[in-house]
Amino acid sequence: MLLFRWIIFFLLLSAGVCFAVFALTGQPSYKRWGLMLVKWTVIAGLGFFTVLILERVL
Repeated sequence: MLLFRWIIFFLLLSAGVCFAVFALTGQPSYKRWGLMLVKWTVIAGLGFFTVLILERVL
């Protein structure tokens, strides 16, 4: 559980840094990386909640 929390935290932090660098430089590659990181953060969050639900059910 702690691993999922750290992964989600670092993915959100990385996405925030990418968006900040995009705002400063205007290079679209940073925005693309930031959006990709947000996508993987949502996937990791869904995995986290799936594990929580499965622990309750089982």
